[in-house]
Amino acid sequence: MIPFLSAVAAAVAAFAATNIDDIFVLMLFFAGGDRSFKRWQVVLGQYLGFAALVCLSLFGYFARFVAPQEWIGLLGILPILIGIKKLWELKKGGHQEAQIERRSTHAVFTVAAVTFANGGDNMGIYTPLFASASPFELVVTLAVFFIMVALWCALGYSLGRHPAISRALDKYGHILVPFVLIALGLYIMIE
Repeated sequence: MIPFLSAVAAAVAAFAATNIDDIFVLMLFFAGGDRSFKRWQVVLGQYLGFAALVCLSLFGYFARFVAPQEWIGLLGILPILIGIKKLWELKKGGHQEAQIERRSTHAVFTVAAVTFANGGDNMGIYTPLFASASPFELVVTLAVFFIMVALWCALGYSLGRHPAISRALDKYGHILVPFVLIALGLYIMIE
């Protein structure tokens, strides 16, 4: 039971840390004043973009069969470096709001492309997480990730309808991300 809970906790932390900015993008898609994006288009696009990120990150899982296990733990340095970079950007005032194109005849692919383009940090986190996982942990992690996408879409939709909550998250959410990334990197290195 402990390995399962540990895998779930790591997956939730990794997903939340790498997708906090997606909440804002999802809110923009769902709250679009011209309603050019239907809910199903946003959800499907989010799943497609996220699935592409996960597929690329799975290379890390297979890399563990050719690299010594001790080296895999060193991949935890990536999330730590990303967290430090985000702390540095935070100190310099580099937090920027996502700007998206709301009008598109290909709404699903627009959402997928934005999700994918916004996911560079996802691959930097997921690759070492997958590489350090057992087959059981990998399955649990992937299941949690795809469940979290549905929860993220529901949350983005809900928050897109509540301006006070979205302003508070926009103001403070980016502060938590660097610390979660650093903690996740340490977890990968210790495991």
